[in-house]
Amino acid sequence: QVQLVESGGGLVEPGGSLTLSCQASEYPSGFYVMAWYRQAPGKEREHVADISKFGITKYNPSVEGRFTISRDNARPTIFLQMDSLKPEDTAVYYCRSIGATDDSWGQGTQVTVSS
Repeated sequence: QVQLVESGGGLVEPGGSLTLSCQASEYPSGFYVMAWYRQAPGKEREHVADISKFGITKYNPSVEGRFTISRDNARPTIFLQMDSLKPEDTAVYYCRSIGATDDSWGQGTQVTVSS
């Protein structure tokens, strides 16, 4: 099973930026998608962004134009660059790895957007 460790969360003021990292033990074999999800207090976990093995990206409309997902091809790590952060972006952010035979989640990293 792929092991995932997120980092980079913290407290930031509205309008600020943060970059999250997700280090995987490996990329899944075959086709895979690496994704970011988030869960705010009292709400269901929601998809934020994902990137496929072939580099195709998808975004939640609420973050499109503000967040950018990317991948390091030299090592099994993905990133989430978050700009123009809003208080409603406050949540625990989780990394997810989806392969043909594996579906793994990280432990999450807290992002708090507040003045």
